[in-house]
This record gives sequence, C-alpha cells and structure tokens, in this order.
Amino acid sequence: MTVRPDNRLADAPMTPVTCGACGARVLARKSSWEQTSVQWDARARSKCLSTQHLLREKCLAGDGGGVLPLCAELRVAIETAVRDGSLPVLDER
Repeated sequence: MTVRPDNRLADAPMTPVTCGACGARVLARKSSWEQTSVQWDARARSKCLSTQHLLREKCLAGDGGGVLPLCAELRVAIETAVRDGSLPVLDER
C-alpha cells in the first residue's frame, strides 16, 4: 500500500498567533470554524502559565498524552486573528 503525502500545509501553512496575555507564540491553522490546529514549541509552553497549569491537571488525572489544552486567552487571540483576517478559515461552510 502506498502512503499518500499530506500536502495540506503546503496549500495553507500554519500562521503565527501571539497570546495577548502571556506573549506565547504558537502556529495555528483553521481548517473550518469547528477545527483549529495549534502547534506549540517549548518556548511557547514555558511562557503560558495557564497551559502549564491545565497540562499539570491533565497529567494528575491520568490523561498525560494527546492534545494540549488551550487557555482562554489564547482562544481569544486565535479568534481575534480570524476576525482581523490574519488567520484564514479554509472551509467557510
């Protein structure tokens, strides 16, 4: 079986978004209104105290893997980037 390459990022790369509260800079992509992809790096994780707290809670609850939680402030930054047009929504349906 041949594995098909994933070209989605070539067509619509991730966009930097900076949190207005802590200054954490992540890469984000809005595939649709319902779906947001966020890439964190070590620097962004170290700046966002809210996310560090949410991650700690997940680990204590036994849910250490998977998706990194988004704090409310970063959600606002992403929503603002969508509204001002700097983060496009790829599927506007």
